[in-house]
Amino acid sequence: MPIEICAIGGYSETGKNSTAIKIDDEVVILDMGLHMENYIRYTQDEDISALSYQELLEVNAVPNYGLMEDWKSKIIAIIPGHGHLDHIGAIPFALKLFPKIPVVCTPYTAEILKSIFADEEIKLPNAIVPLNLNSKYKLSSKITVELVNMTHSIPHTAMVVLHTPYGRIVYANDYKFDRQPMLGKKPNFERLKEIGEEGVTLLVIESLYAHEHKKTPSEAVAEQMLKDVMLGVNAEGKGMIVTTFSSHLARLKSIIDLGKKLHRKIVFVGRSLSRYVIAGQNIDLIDFRQDVKLVRHKDKVEKMLKQIMREGKDKYLLVVTGHQGEPKAVLSRLSRGELDYRFDSGDVVIFSCSVIPVELNKNNRDILEKELRNKGVRIFRDIHVSGHACREDHRDLIELIKPKHIIPSHAGADKAQHIAELAEEMGYDRSKNVHIMEDGRRISLK
Repeated sequence: MPIEICAIGGYSETGKNSTAIKIDDEVVILDMGLHMENYIRYTQDEDISALSYQELLEVNAVPNYGLMEDWKSKIIAIIPGHGHLDHIGAIPFALKLFPKIPVVCTPYTAEILKSIFADEEIKLPNAIVPLNLNSKYKLSSKITVELVNMTHSIPHTAMVVLHTPYGRIVYANDYKFDRQPMLGKKPNFERLKEIGEEGVTLLVIESLYAHEHKKTPSEAVAEQMLKDVMLGVNAEGKGMIVTTFSSHLARLKSIIDLGKKLHRKIVFVGRSLSRYVIAGQNIDLIDFRQDVKLVRHKDKVEKMLKQIMREGKDKYLLVVTGHQGEPKAVLSRLSRGELDYRFDSGDVVIFSCSVIPVELNKNNRDILEKELRNKGVRIFRDIHVSGHACREDHRDLIELIKPKHIIPSHAGADKAQHIAELAEEMGYDRSKNVHIMEDGRRISLK
């Protein structure tokens, strides 16, 4: 069969995103992600550590590439769509299985990978090939990849398009249609429409919020929510801490702008915050150097926190890691009194995130919030909008590119059914053109 798809990870559950596409005798792997819940349960942290692929496979934290053993010799490229760890986090561990296979990705994703390799002293022979958004790269005589600019909760997110002799394959595994992005450009709707007119054989589409009958709000809404809390709450004489996704540079930019209006000195504390910010600065995506002090190493963290307590917490805005309550992250350690920072009644902690709805995160956040409440801290939760498309965004994408076949991804069958229902509503035949996958399953498309 000309086109074959092997669902490696992210189809039986949320996480471990990885899909292999075989065109005749050549294979491309799209995404190579971690299962974040299993990874954090094993390491107690969201940050990458130097561990082996085998030990992470045993705890179901990485995709099982044994599922495509017979395709290994045919692989020509690994292409992650963006830099979130559930899409690139397995690369440092699994890339050794594919020596010399290049990783093609957006420049920011490339910088994040280089930073992880440098920090953990991981040496790999694979080339990292940065490809600008809205650009093409010829992988072989039959396959060309195109990275179409998209919005999500991390910069340089691409909708990956594989141009093949049998039509185009569009991989929309994490996106939103944000027409008012706070960082970067709007989605490239014009190019998507053209790709649809050129002919799309397959759309692989995330289904995480396909059950939500709405359009995902813009990041501009999240900025307004932050403004209402940070500038609208009486925090005079009190400490203020914000925690959010370390890779969400647009959100961090909004937090910085509001911190400056409060006339507080802004300090980012935590390894992953430094990693993502420095990666963005390395490619001139952002420049926070004039406004933010980055503190990541243990001795410097302790020194900085002592200085803050000495000068007065009300003079500072702290942005820290630990929004999901990860036990080893900065916020959890502060709440347990392990670092030189003392919470007082009336101090403010803002969670600019949602709780990722898995048991581990719910439990970790409950423990963290209980610690904070016991100290009299004012907690503001869910000051956030998602980076994931909802049902009506999916409808717009399907109408725009008009794929012949649809495969729901990025969740188990329960969420995938909502994409199937939407497709049926739009005139697709569920039994012929919509394919509910599970990890390890393969299908062929004529």
